Amino acid sequence: MEEMALEPLTDVLCECNGGRTTNPDVSRPTSLHYQPEAVESEPELGPNPKNFSRLCSRDEAERAEALEELTQSVMSRLGLDRPGSARLEKHTLLQLLRVSRSCPLPEVRERAAELLRTAQERGVEIPQALASGPSAFISAQEILEEGPDQEVLIEAFLSLGRYDHITMVMALHPTYLSCFLRTQHALLELDGPLPRPWRHYIVVMAAARHQCSYLVQQHSAGFLEAGGEESWLGGLQHTHPKIRSLHTLNKLLAHRPWLITQQHIQELVCPGVDARWSLAELIHAVVLMTHSHSLSSFVWGCGLHPEPDHVGGHTFCPPSPSNFVLGHAFYPHSPSNNMPRSPHSPIPEDGKPEDGVMEVEVLMKRMVELQQQEEECSPEEMITRFERERSESIPTAVVRGAPSELLLRLVEDPEFIYEDFSIRGEQSPPTMRAQDYSWEDHGFSLVNRLLPDMGQLLEEKFQVVCGLTYNRMAMHKDVDTHTLRKALWNYIHCLYGIRYDDYDYGEVNVLLERGLKMFVKTVACHPEQTTDRIYSAYWRLFRHSEKVHVNLLLMEARLQAALLYTLRAVTRYMT
Repeated sequence: MEEMALEPLTDVLCECNGGRTTNPDVSRPTSLHYQPEAVESEPELGPNPKNFSRLCSRDEAERAEALEELTQSVMSRLGLDRPGSARLEKHTLLQLLRVSRSCPLPEVRERAAELLRTAQERGVEIPQALASGPSAFISAQEILEEGPDQEVLIEAFLSLGRYDHITMVMALHPTYLSCFLRTQHALLELDGPLPRPWRHYIVVMAAARHQCSYLVQQHSAGFLEAGGEESWLGGLQHTHPKIRSLHTLNKLLAHRPWLITQQHIQELVCPGVDARWSLAELIHAVVLMTHSHSLSSFVWGCGLHPEPDHVGGHTFCPPSPSNFVLGHAFYPHSPSNNMPRSPHSPIPEDGKPEDGVMEVEVLMKRMVELQQQEEECSPEEMITRFERERSESIPTAVVRGAPSELLLRLVEDPEFIYEDFSIRGEQSPPTMRAQDYSWEDHGFSLVNRLLPDMGQLLEEKFQVVCGLTYNRMAMHKDVDTHTLRKALWNYIHCLYGIRYDDYDYGEVNVLLERGLKMFVKTVACHPEQTTDRIYSAYWRLFRHSEKVHVNLLLMEARLQAALLYTLRAVTRYMT
């Protein structure tokens, strides 16, 4: 029986492959909801999916054998001399595309690219990725140059079976990445109260609240691979009654967690109710939903492109060899990765480079002044400053278009969204004082009791992201950024109505300029409205890796805030 222990990253990644419920001898179901552009039903044309799974073997000889079998299988399809017989299943072509772009093993990556080129020469329409890197906001070259070393890349691929865009961007901060992968693996794969297909589906329905098609596609595939019923992806009405009963809790966690009460908990766990949840099952579901909501913020906040094998991540090209460019692989040692380096955020069209320099110098000066400040505010003044921050009118970005039909099927009450505390004429929700209910004193032990070891995994993640520092800021080194990190964390909690009695919220106003507040509020509260413009408008001379750090802080602070409101309601129900 696997347990949620705190192993090193290498050990965790080693478990991930073995912990999967996918049977490599059974071809993955193709869902019209998961891949709407799938071709009409036909027998599989190409390699058995086991060929691809064995490419992730730790045994080099088995890997080489799988690569040869894959090659022979593809070539046998392409070498048939019957007219029009050079065909491969779409799923096979997309798997070859994914491997050719992100596999850190050069012999595997180059062979996949070669097979795609050969297929095109034989008249097959092959897929090409629509993006040159994982993010629309961040220089691909910086991600490649500042990411982890070769061993971490290979370990991720061999154990997880892919090196996806989330991992690529998080790899700018390897220490955090290891904690994230441990927690996600425990949530989705290790023994726990919920069936594995349900876990992926709960992530799907949670991500749909923020129109995050990236996570919806990724975990729809995981749901099917774990043995989930394809009909569930057609809408919540097709799911199990217990899953449907999470609808209200899901929308509150995503948009207004401060409204969660013990009554919501009682309706789900009270003996005698239909589709009753145990407390352990419910906590597992809550952590999955908050994980998905906050990860949706990270996906939007970093501008992640769809994966090459996702809908929207590729296009099929006519069979012309000149259309296929091997060098477009997204990997550090690929021949095409000699694009100009752009380590800093682009200067907005209405800005000047010297404005960015001044912005950094002003922030540096303010941080030093706050660290040297000895004046203390009265408790009344501290509360006034908190309320001023909470009620400040910070606009968010332009609203996106209506979500796709695919996402709407998975969402009930789509008009229910985050409600700004600054709406005039309405009473603000009550503040949660961190001293009355905190993660350290209350939430941690409750999660650990109901979902063993998960509290420790979350605690490690919170500690790492809050303590993460490289002692640099933009072009400056040897900088103590503690006050800035704390201001960001507390501001995000402030947006969710959580107040720390011992924190002076005047520091938030001093350290976080309006452009940064607009970005933080958008990504935390309305992530689907995030745009490249608001990402580029703040911290114009900071490195992209520093902005990814902001997104990590934002993701974890948001997750903890939503968890606290739910755990407080569970505690009240239990007492």
